[in-house]
Amino acid sequence: MTKILNTILPLLVIAFAINACVSKQKPATVTDDAVIIRQQPVTTVNYSPTLYYSGLLASTSEANPGFKIGGVIARIYVKEGDHVSKGQLLASLNMTEINAQVQQATEGAEKAKRDAGRIKNLYDDTVATLEQLQNVQTQLSVANESLHMAQFNQQYAQIRATEDGIIVKKLKNEGEIVTGGVPVFAISGNGNSDWVVRFGVPDKEWAILRTGNTADVELDAYPSTAFKGAITKIAQAADPVSGTYEIEVKVLPGDKKFAPGLFSNIHISTSAPMQVTMIPVEAITEGDGKKGYVYTLNADSKTVTKHLVKVAFLTNNKIAISSGLENISQVITDGVSYLTETSTVRLQ
Repeated sequence: MTKILNTILPLLVIAFAINACVSKQKPATVTDDAVIIRQQPVTTVNYSPTLYYSGLLASTSEANPGFKIGGVIARIYVKEGDHVSKGQLLASLNMTEINAQVQQATEGAEKAKRDAGRIKNLYDDTVATLEQLQNVQTQLSVANESLHMAQFNQQYAQIRATEDGIIVKKLKNEGEIVTGGVPVFAISGNGNSDWVVRFGVPDKEWAILRTGNTADVELDAYPSTAFKGAITKIAQAADPVSGTYEIEVKVLPGDKKFAPGLFSNIHISTSAPMQVTMIPVEAITEGDGKKGYVYTLNADSKTVTKHLVKVAFLTNNKIAISSGLENISQVITDGVSYLTETSTVRLQ
């Protein structure tokens, strides 16, 4: 969930800010059933906001290794939480069937070699034809390739760590039958430069984010430490399910220990300004989270109209409005707490 500057303030804090401003107003005067009001202009400004997001820490060197071929798992040498080194043996298959395949291929290659030698001698004596010689040579080539393939599969009937990391999850157990390519482990790399936080942003925020934008990252695991980060990847297409664009922020752990899944809050300083509509905080009434209402004076200067608006963020004594004030140049501030949609007003 994305949040623009200060939208992380709880509703009670926003309500307190609004009420505090209202309390500073002079009490509205009611004369002949008319509420005395004052208006202030709606302004549009360029603003470079700090954007707020949340996500889970992950490693860019995550891996899900499995066996190249199918078989029965004979041994698993690690357990969840173990630290592993690159090249370390993690698991192996039962070799009975695999060794038999290698032996069968070896004998087939040897037979093809003998046959090729015999036909070659017959060809030299003009007893065998050239076609027979070519056929037996092809059979020898096929048999040799079958042997190489069996030996290759024999070599990869085990899983070794491709990099230093941690066994996050053990997905299979000894004695289970697995097919080739099915993950047996989930491994997360533990290099200091491998840590990122990924999250989705809406199109309007995607448009102002840039690779290299700096970020402050806070982890619940280290509440008193601020980690430095920067945007390293920006998706160029929206996720078809969520409709958001994935952003990746690289985080440097320094001397702290990181692990996949740590909850993170990210504050990104943007470099590209965006246009926002600003109104005085006193103009908002019936605030509820990111929604509220404002009143505008009608053309007759005696009646008012109530508008639902969406709040983007609160800064100082101004509120940024993301929608609801299109083609509106002024809003009522003084006296707004006394208004209803049927009120009669008088402009001060």
